[in-house]
Amino acid sequence: MKEKHTPEISPKPRVGFYNFSGCSGCLLTILNCEDEILDVFEAGQVVSFLMANRGNVEKNLDIAFIDGSVTTKEQEEFLLDIRKRAKKLVALGNCASLGGLQAMETGRSQFARRYQKVYGKTSPTIIKAFESKPLDAFVKVDCSQMGCPIDGKQFLFAYARLVRDLPTELSLSKVPVCTECKWRENQCLLLNDELCLGPVTAAGCNARCPSNNTGCIGCFGPADEQNLTSEINLLKSKKFSKETIERKLRLFGGTRFAEQVKKLLRK
Repeated sequence: MKEKHTPEISPKPRVGFYNFSGCSGCLLTILNCEDEILDVFEAGQVVSFLMANRGNVEKNLDIAFIDGSVTTKEQEEFLLDIRKRAKKLVALGNCASLGGLQAMETGRSQFARRYQKVYGKTSPTIIKAFESKPLDAFVKVDCSQMGCPIDGKQFLFAYARLVRDLPTELSLSKVPVCTECKWRENQCLLLNDELCLGPVTAAGCNARCPSNNTGCIGCFGPADEQNLTSEINLLKSKKFSKETIERKLRLFGGTRFAEQVKKLLRK
């Protein structure tokens, strides 16, 4: 009589969720997936999620999800520790991927002066703070999900593939919001002299703002396929001031995009 072979059951991947500097909106978006949140915990062994779990432990991880930018030495050291323990590291949202809203003044004014304007002239005594930076300024990032905050459905799609060790690239991040506007047959707001960042912003929001007659503000970050020079020249031709153009483009563009904007506006 042949012995029955019992197939080995692969252990659930160990998952950790962390947040640094930001509003924690991306983690809240995950928690707001109320119909699927139990499946998220079922598909992976969530060992750390301060906003949703008790008894968190810091162990080796298969996947680490991080929300927020790095703005202190303490966060930098914790990020390096997570990277050592995690097989894959995922940046959640614009803060983790680009530096976030808190990076919008990078390269335009001194960090120390802005810090003192908020907290006074006394230097920080507990933590060492610095200009907001994205995760990849310190460590290798395996996957990024854009948005401020991220889209819940896109997270669930990416999470389901990550826990199964499948590719997670979201092709929509390559094309601009204008693509989604065309799919929805929206009238172009730029033709009506409305300030819209759709031509340079990554798709993925289903053109939510333009579909409600509001110009895109760039909350999904810069698209891979975009022409920043043409967008700036177009906005100039519509009599928007350089200050207005720079302020809008800096809002969600992140540290690297801000430098590009600054150089192009000098021309």
